[in-house]
Amino acid sequence: MLKSRQSKSTPNQLLVEGNSDKQVIDALCKQHKISDLFSFVFPIQGGIENLLKTLPVKLAEENLETLGIVVDADFDVAARWQAVTDRLNKFGYQNIPKIPPEDGWIDAQPEKPKIGVWLMPDNKLPGMLEDFVGYLIPTEDKLREKVESLLKEIETEKINLYSLTHRQKALIHSWLALQEKPGMPKGQAITAKVLSYKNAIAFKFIAWINNLFDRIN
Repeated sequence: MLKSRQSKSTPNQLLVEGNSDKQVIDALCKQHKISDLFSFVFPIQGGIENLLKTLPVKLAEENLETLGIVVDADFDVAARWQAVTDRLNKFGYQNIPKIPPEDGWIDAQPEKPKIGVWLMPDNKLPGMLEDFVGYLIPTEDKLREKVESLLKEIETEKINLYSLTHRQKALIHSWLALQEKPGMPKGQAITAKVLSYKNAIAFKFIAWINNLFDRIN
């Protein structure tokens, strides 16, 4: 079962892994004034496995015109790309490149929903939503270096309770905890302009959204 912004299925949809992804992307799209292009859907339980299970459901919807898919690359970009595109290949999407394009992948075929895939953070590096958010920290920020130094110190002393695979999550949440309004959610931080929405990776992601959903600039 999916969660969505609207109870009725809509022609243009963006499928994400969970609510955290939705909040970040929604805030970013609102800043760029394109939040009206699509509706969000995501598995109730969240995560990549449940997202992949929903693909047959989404692609079978009669009124679906365009489906964007945003997932974390995690530790193996090639494996994640293969997992997603193998599912799409079963539904007749044949023009799939062997590696994900840096600007995100989009494919339009007759009598099939237009499809697009973006691997967080940037379609080429391992990582997740928090790595994408890390790029949104302003370049002039001086606090990040201090937070990274602290994380290295506690890891050296082996007193970190988080796993190293979740280090970027620890970094982002620690950095947000030290802002003027401590601990604001990632999406809210974009809205409040604590995180930047005007940098290279944000513009590239927004360009993918615009191209996918046929935004005329």
